Amino acid sequence: MKWLIGVSSMVAAVATPLPALAYEVGPVAGGGSITGKIVFNGTPGTRKVIPTKDIEVCGGPYEETLIQVGPDKSVQNAVVYLTDIAKGKAWPADAKKPEIDNKKCKFEPSIQVIRVGGLDVVNSDPMLHNTHGYYGKRTVFNLALPNQGQRIPVELPRPGEVRIDCDAHGWMEAFIYVADNPYYAVTGADGKFTISDVPAGTYKLVAYQPFTGPNEQTVTVAAGKASDLNIELKKGASQVQGGSGAK
Repeated sequence: MKWLIGVSSMVAAVATPLPALAYEVGPVAGGGSITGKIVFNGTPGTRKVIPTKDIEVCGGPYEETLIQVGPDKSVQNAVVYLTDIAKGKAWPADAKKPEIDNKKCKFEPSIQVIRVGGLDVVNSDPMLHNTHGYYGKRTVFNLALPNQGQRIPVELPRPGEVRIDCDAHGWMEAFIYVADNPYYAVTGADGKFTISDVPAGTYKLVAYQPFTGPNEQTVTVAAGKASDLNIELKKGASQVQGGSGAK
């Protein structure tokens, strides 16, 4: 198995993706906003997770819900973003550097949005994890972390989805959306989102959840006004491969 290669080979094949397009920070005069709610009307579905090693840390079998859906069909932890905006508001100040943690044989957080740039990969467990990140099918990092408390910085150099798994514990999975502009949001438990200070214009808005795939639509933002949307996610051909079952 790949994780047996040892610490001397922590970083295996590193992809060479194209760099992100430059986003220009500038004043937004009379900006508008995009608000809305993400819903899923289908059956969220679960997968059976059966840990096969390190049971004292990983625990026993459990059911994992693939989409967090509330009683009113609201979707939590859906990512919403604009894809074609080159200039606008400043990036939000980061409280700390983004990270993904191997903790009790799960990734925390399981879904997040970060800007193009650095990410810390952390191991909070007392045994080896092999954390493997992909843009599509291309490896962007492949790290053996044998020590509890270990922290290794990596770079995510271009926008897009990064899927994370563990080569030592095959049921572990997480998703990172790497953004090249600050016009994004992650829905709360009520399924709602707000993207503010958007320059007036027409944009492509994408709502995304790993186990349904993206919902793309055009949205027009008027100066000083809010565009309110109700977006339904559906399972379909764009569903992430392997997302609906245990590995």
